[in-house]
Amino acid sequence: MPASSLPRILVTAGEPAGIGPDLCLQLAGPQSGCEIVVIADANLLRERAQKLDISVDIITITPTQLPGPTQSQQLKVWHVPLADTCLAGSLNTNNAAYVLETLDIACDACLSGAAHAMVTAPVHKAIINEAGTRFSGHTEYLQQRCQKDKVVMMLACQTMRVALATTHLPLSEVPAAVTAPSLRQVISILHQELIIKFDTPEPTIYICGLNPHAGENGHLGREELDVIIPTLDSLREQGMQLVGPLPADTLFNQHNLEQADCVLAMYHDQGLPVLKYAGFGSAVNITLGLPIIRTSVDHGTALDLAATGKASASSLKEAVRQASLMSL
Repeated sequence: MPASSLPRILVTAGEPAGIGPDLCLQLAGPQSGCEIVVIADANLLRERAQKLDISVDIITITPTQLPGPTQSQQLKVWHVPLADTCLAGSLNTNNAAYVLETLDIACDACLSGAAHAMVTAPVHKAIINEAGTRFSGHTEYLQQRCQKDKVVMMLACQTMRVALATTHLPLSEVPAAVTAPSLRQVISILHQELIIKFDTPEPTIYICGLNPHAGENGHLGREELDVIIPTLDSLREQGMQLVGPLPADTLFNQHNLEQADCVLAMYHDQGLPVLKYAGFGSAVNITLGLPIIRTSVDHGTALDLAATGKASASSLKEAVRQASLMSL
């Protein structure tokens, strides 16, 4: 870690044509309990600030500088130059490599101990793929960068935490991906991280079934009987507090959520629509199982809002707050 009691949080500005730069500008000024450094093209931020009529002093720093307080209206930036011109709202494949470079810099700085945590503004998956790099999301990219066999995506808001057994897969591929070894890994990571990073000594995890009505005793699919239930029973023998599998359409009620430290959904659109309905704009995406701390916003690039002044930084600020708390 840097030789300072002040945590350094690196914030990648994401897709340059989207709202990421706008949101990062809203982080200017002193922060409670941490130092924020934005990884982006400093000139892009200055141009965007001018368009948005935001008074901010962009201060470029070097990676070797120790963390320190940030002054009013000041934004510290680790400058990474764009590869090509950037117009707000207009994607450019030439800048896809720049987006990935900011992620690499932040990840490697956390791995080396030069920073305490990284927070990611939204990227545009399609433009990165169109530029020739296969990219399914931050979670999978950082998993590969950190050379981890398995990580877990979890989103959290004020009323619930929802983790995913599978992440960015076509729905048709989900059943085959819900295997006993994979499910065991996911639940083990989730259980351990709730203990270590969220100070929950004996976490209770509620588990969604994969099929409607959690399979209806095999009449609506056998994944529960053949994979999910045997895996949960095995993990319960190790002392884990696991409830389920339960039908996803009734799991997310107030009583269950009050009892659960986290809900595990089998696929992306099984659990996240509920969480985002409950906390959109203030929810945080957290990657569990990495050797570093990584949080992110709960929304996309919103190209239509770029440089309009209408984008809210509430989720980004909450992601920074969560990363700062986890780094203590």
